[in-house]
Parts: sequence; C-alpha cells; structure tokens
Amino acid sequence: MECIGRRGLLAGAAGALAAAAAGQAVPARAAEPAGAAERAARGAARRAAPARGAAGGRSAAPEFRGMWIASVENLDWPSEPGLPAAAQRAELTDLLDTAVRRRLNAVILQVRPTADSMWPAAWEPWSQWLTGEQGRDPGWDPLGTAVAEAHARGLELHAWFNPYRVAQHTDPDLLDPGHPARRNPHWTVEYGGKTYYNPGLPEVRAFVQEAMLDAVSRYAVDGVHWDDYFYPYPVEDEYFDDDEAYEEYGGSFPSRAAWRRDNIDTLVSEMSARLRKVRPAAHFGISPFAIWRNDDVDPLGSPTRAGVATYDDLYADTRKWVKQGWIDYVVPQAYWQIGHPAADYTDIVPWWARTVEGTGVRLYVGEALYRCDPDSPTEAWRDPAELSRHVAFAKEYAEVRGHVYFSAKQVVTDPNGAMARVVADHYPTAAPPR
Repeated sequence: MECIGRRGLLAGAAGALAAAAAGQAVPARAAEPAGAAERAARGAARRAAPARGAAGGRSAAPEFRGMWIASVENLDWPSEPGLPAAAQRAELTDLLDTAVRRRLNAVILQVRPTADSMWPAAWEPWSQWLTGEQGRDPGWDPLGTAVAEAHARGLELHAWFNPYRVAQHTDPDLLDPGHPARRNPHWTVEYGGKTYYNPGLPEVRAFVQEAMLDAVSRYAVDGVHWDDYFYPYPVEDEYFDDDEAYEEYGGSFPSRAAWRRDNIDTLVSEMSARLRKVRPAAHFGISPFAIWRNDDVDPLGSPTRAGVATYDDLYADTRKWVKQGWIDYVVPQAYWQIGHPAADYTDIVPWWARTVEGTGVRLYVGEALYRCDPDSPTEAWRDPAELSRHVAFAKEYAEVRGHVYFSAKQVVTDPNGAMARVVADHYPTAAPPR
C-alpha cells in the first residue's frame, strides 16, 4: 500500500501546498438541470431560514459542528480491512460517541470512497476498505447502522460520496469482476497512477448519480456531501486523456477548460435537482479546496497566491455553485494557519463570507485539525490555540454558520490538545442538530 498523508490522500493537497509556499500551505443527464424559477424558490426558502443577525449576534439556529470520517485507505474507519463485523461496528459507534463528547452535532461519513459502497448497493460492489476484497459482503450494513446510531445520539449523518474516483491504482484486474468500470473500460481515464471515471461522458454522469441516489433513496441521511475531487489535482508530466469525449461533446465550447467546467456544473446542478425529488429534507453540501481563484488572475478571486485554484485546475466553479443556489452548504477546506504568506486563513474566510452573502447557502469552514501536532514543522500548528483562534475569528462573520474538523482520528487522539481547546473555548454546551 502506498504511503499516504492524511488529507493529502483525499484532496491531492500536498502538491498545491508546495506550489503555494514552499510546503507551508495545505489546500488542502439523468434529469433536467434546475431551472431559474426553481433555483429562485429554493434560494428564497433557504434565506427564510434563521441566520445570524447583521450585528453579528447568533440566532436560535444551532451552529454546525461536524467531523469527517474518512474510509478510503482506512484513514479513520475501519482501522483496518477485514475486521469482524462486530469490531467494525464498535469502532464506528465509538467515533459517534466521541463526536458527542466533543459536543459536535454532525458526522460526515465517507460511504462511496472509490466507486464502491458502504451499503448493500444496487450498482456497485462492497468497498474493499471493509473486508480487504472489493465485493465481499462484510456481514452488516455500515451506512444503515451509521444513520440509526447517529440519530440515536442526536447527531446528523451526512453521507459522503466521491463522484468520479474509481481506484487508487490503474489495474482493472484488481477491481471486482462485476465492477462497472471493468464492464465499461471506455468510461475510465488513468491519471497519476489512479483510475477515474471520465466526467466528460454523459453516460458516466448519469451512472454516478444513480449510484449515489441508491443510498439516498434507502436511508434517511441528513445530507449528501462531496469533497474536492472532481477532475483530479494536476500531476506533473501527466495528461488527462479525455480527447475522444472532448471531440464528441466539446465542439460548442470555447476551450477544453470551459467544457470541463460545464461537465462538473451539470453534475452539480442535476444532482441538486434530483436530490430535491428523492429526499427533499436532505441538504446538499460540498467541501472544495478553499481557493476558487487568486485575485491576481481574477478580481473576483481571493487575496491569495495559492498554486492551485479550483476554477482553473480542477474545473470546479465553486463560486458559481453558490451563486446559482445549487448547493445548500459549502465547507471550504481552509487548511492554512493565520498569517500564512500565500493563503492566510484571515483572507480566506472573509472571501467566502462575501461569496455566500445573500444566497441562502450556509457557510461552514473546514478546519485542519490533522495539522495540529506538537511535532509540526510549522510553529502555528504546534500551538494548541491556533484552531481556537480560527473559530474566534470566524465568529466575526455573520455568514459563518459552523465548522467541520478533519478528521475523526484527530478528534479522538487530539495530539496537541487543539480540539480540547476549541471545545473549552467555544462549545460550552452541546448543540442539537440543525
């Protein structure tokens, strides 16, 4: 198994960090798209929800206090593949109990990490991260259990899906024999030693929605959550070969980049519309890499100088998704310290606050708890008070409605006491689900 590095595994952020500032930054058509009238109605409904007042005071609506539970590469859970069902279940409920002890009110559980599933899915095989062998029945229903146990503890359960990542390798023989990527090899692109579904194929876009909605239709999840993976993070000297798809479908666009952005826009807008029909009460949220564009490239961008931008490099127009009202909440991965020279936390949060202002989209800030370590090479992350200062700073912005901590393992172990400090300083009492 390849050596991995916490959030870098999930976000490809390590390269962006290095590009931003010498290793210091951590960036970490199945249905018709929602029409303008529908978007306006949904936005009005969200704007009618309780919010913090203009003077900065909080409303009666509880803030969102969440943690991510990553299953890919057994990062957080289960601790290793092949554990007995009872042990896997016990580890999961222990994490939920930890969330309660830390006075959180939501967990974001990764249930489709690599085009496989943490539930008895209709479209894709059981996840290899459960048993060590993709397609093998683990003997229990992790997602069904997670929903029931989270709700029993007063926690929201948001199901975290990765739309296009297929495998952490490029060997199709390692996939389950019935895997859709093996049956449809033309759907995939190998890039950077990994395998992805091609976002430029309409049949792929339809399929991944069906795969995710299979879970949403069966379980009373409180949210559908995507992270920062759309088109993959850039890999030096690698080419994402979508030439045939671009030739067939990209002719009306001014550039390949514009076509790729439209592919992701369409996925987001279609999923938004379909989710409203399948489970109207569920919230749709995305946790992107926090830099949309730098303002030296686009005056609408943030006053940052990160080496990667979602708009240009991942073809993810995250600002547009907020402005169009396609998502209910956004969790930018603001994984830099206060005072970072290329991507200062105190520049990123205000930019996102301005972006969501007036849209009805809720802003929760993604926090790099995994960086808080007494042995960190960065002084700020050795300081147990750094993350507490983040939360205090964010309270100055009425649009910030909560925080999400990456990841569950560090919520449990808390290497330098940063999580305990956040709880002591900012979470004096438990918060109910929103």
